[in-house]
Amino acid sequence: MSGKILLDTNIVVYLYSGDEPEKRAVALALIEQSNPVVSTQVLSELANTLSRKFGLPFDVVAQAVAEVRDACTVVPVMPDTIAQALALAQKYRYAYYDSLILASALSAGCETLATEDMQHEQVIDGVLKIHNPF
Repeated sequence: MSGKILLDTNIVVYLYSGDEPEKRAVALALIEQSNPVVSTQVLSELANTLSRKFGLPFDVVAQAVAEVRDACTVVPVMPDTIAQALALAQKYRYAYYDSLILASALSAGCETLATEDMQHEQVIDGVLKIHNPF
């Protein structure tokens, strides 16, 4: 994969999962590539997953969020991103939060969205390819 790549929350969560070492290795390789991008939504969802599902204390969660923030370009979710997400949800029939990830990737100029939650190899608006790295 070349160009900028937005990492979906599920990819980033694998960085902190001890259950699936193969997926963790893939996630590490993706975050170490030259142009990883995450949205503020991904950082928020990471914090929620690590604290609620994994039961980690907030200081550990804060460290994990800081690590991802420092390793990636972070794009904010803005009102225009929300409007674009709603249009994408209607056009492609993805759930709103999945569409918000798509809109964030498009607004950041990404060529690829790494996720295991959407249709592998689908191209969104002729420019963004969904890629399941697993």
